[in-house]
Amino acid sequence: MQVHKLGIEGAFAFVPPVYRDDRGLFTSPYQDAPFTAAHDRTLFPVRDISHNLSARGVLRGIHYTKTPPGRAKYVYCPYGQVRDYLIDLRIGSATFGQWESTELGGDSCQALYIPVGVGHAFLSLRDDSIIVYVMSDGYAAENELAVSPRDPELGLPIPEGYDVTQSERDRVAPTLAEARAQGLLPEYETCRKVEAALWT
Repeated sequence: MQVHKLGIEGAFAFVPPVYRDDRGLFTSPYQDAPFTAAHDRTLFPVRDISHNLSARGVLRGIHYTKTPPGRAKYVYCPYGQVRDYLIDLRIGSATFGQWESTELGGDSCQALYIPVGVGHAFLSLRDDSIIVYVMSDGYAAENELAVSPRDPELGLPIPEGYDVTQSERDRVAPTLAEARAQGLLPEYETCRKVEAALWT
């Protein structure tokens, strides 16, 4: 498995080997040894596994979890193709406000480790794209927050040629500056402490 440290502190991409034959393919998007070598510990104790299915042009996010409690994620796309975005929302982080963009899809089965306090969004590039989320904590609606992926200050490169569909929640989400002014963004040091506590 190839491991790539991303520009956002604490985030990693994992690209597993994909074995193909006339029946289809086999791959392992999570492998403990490469993750442990990159992250100095195994994956967090898994509390929730979820997935969504998105039509072409669906834009989800930027989503993150109020911290505390916070939530780390390991995500991959087993079917379809998406343009994925990670955005550092941690106030005090050296990479605050920066983003990483990559394509995830069923052909490469690349996975991403998303630290506590880092926002996640994606645009579905094909019909029936599936994103799987392996998470360190369960879902609680009152803890789930969003920042606008259309925030011009962030400048996420949303590809043209798509009839973009968003949820009402995402359409009205605050900009990064508005979320910060409203006290909705997590502090970097708090995120680090919450993340470290996931293994205790």
